[in-house]
Amino acid sequence: MLRKTCVLLMILLWPLSLLAEPVSLLRPSGQAWDLERQPLVVNLPQPLSTPLSGAESFGPSLFAGRAEGSFFEPLPPRPEARARIRGLAHASADILRIRALIGRAESPRDGYDAVQHGATRRPAKKPTQMTLGEIFAWIDATPGQPHAIGYYQFIPSTLGDLVTELDLGPEVIFTPAVQDRLADILLADAGVYELRAGQITRHSFMNNLAKIWAGLPTASGRSHYHGYAGNKATISWAEFDRAMAEVFPG
Repeated sequence: MLRKTCVLLMILLWPLSLLAEPVSLLRPSGQAWDLERQPLVVNLPQPLSTPLSGAESFGPSLFAGRAEGSFFEPLPPRPEARARIRGLAHASADILRIRALIGRAESPRDGYDAVQHGATRRPAKKPTQMTLGEIFAWIDATPGQPHAIGYYQFIPSTLGDLVTELDLGPEVIFTPAVQDRLADILLADAGVYELRAGQITRHSFMNNLAKIWAGLPTASGRSHYHGYAGNKATISWAEFDRAMAEVFPG
């Protein structure tokens, strides 16, 4: 009788004994879960930005979603063309004409010393008198405002990419010559050499330029970024085409 009573008590008390023991949650492999490090939400792969053209994009854009209103959307780099244009000792006549057209659309008033008009805290010196280090220090010290700077209205992310491409140090002055060299890299990405070789049309090249510089129109007559952060084309497609046809007839 006593033995039966003891067995009965053991059966009744067994669930309570579990509460006194540490509970181990096991993975299928037998290893304990680290509950503190498990994410509560798993982010599934999804497009990081939606370009204005409506096509799907599965990579980040230097333009899309930037609160500072970037003037640039990167085109896929053309490494061979970049290397070729980096090696130029002097710019050819067609590149000089394209530079002037872009500058007229982007910085018609202040030229190489232009700072985006929305920047309420402007640099202490003219851009052409600043070092690259001073420019990036100004950018870091003035968050939450536009930072497009210079003749070609470089934004920080694009400027950082280009100075890295040319291996320029923080002591380098942001002179007109330096700005031109940086812009030439973008002309290479837009396909200037392919245009010369007849591999793309003049209009394709023009539309590529318009994807980089918001002041230039696409074939629709509007900026590629029309209405985004107040952007609009500053010249007409007819004017753009006429100027480019003088450089690249046919």
